Amino acid sequence: MIILISGMPGSGKSTVKSLLAEKLHYQPYSTGDIQRELAEENHLTITQWGEEEKKDPKCDLMVDKRTEEVLEKRDNIVMDSWIAAHFAKDRSKILSIFLDCEETERARRRLSQKRPTEAFDSIDKIITDMRQRIQTNRERWIKFYSYDFLDLTNYDLIIDTTQLTPAQVADQIIGYMKDFCQYNPVKD
Repeated sequence: MIILISGMPGSGKSTVKSLLAEKLHYQPYSTGDIQRELAEENHLTITQWGEEEKKDPKCDLMVDKRTEEVLEKRDNIVMDSWIAAHFAKDRSKILSIFLDCEETERARRRLSQKRPTEAFDSIDKIITDMRQRIQTNRERWIKFYSYDFLDLTNYDLIIDTTQLTPAQVADQIIGYMKDFCQYNPVKD
């Protein structure tokens, strides 16, 4: 099975991905990591990389190609990605999840992460950056793929993480897999 986790910036996608991968003994992947690596290689912030992707389809294609390869060649993975579900050809082995969270809480979480590629010193600056990233990416993906990652009908499971710990979110996903997918993901 492939678990794809999408959602709002700061909603816990990366953390939940790591927890699920550990609990399920799955391999973790992230298109965000791919984008950050490409941004760093090109001496850009992740926001600047998103602007480049908007202007130059070659940037998107680099990320897309790697994402497609992972989805085609791998199984038993957890991937956090805003758009990977669009590239999944075999939906029968995919569980697609969307994580939501209140905006100020998302910004607070991002501020506490202190990622080296992001230099923020206030909640307001993070909120502005998150809104810009969402708008830039959403417009681009609708234009290039006719895919809106904020269309919740694209997902099997939607979880509001505002009041939940990452472990609680991971447990909800595992419970969903057991109850609704008739799949026992936990290997003792």
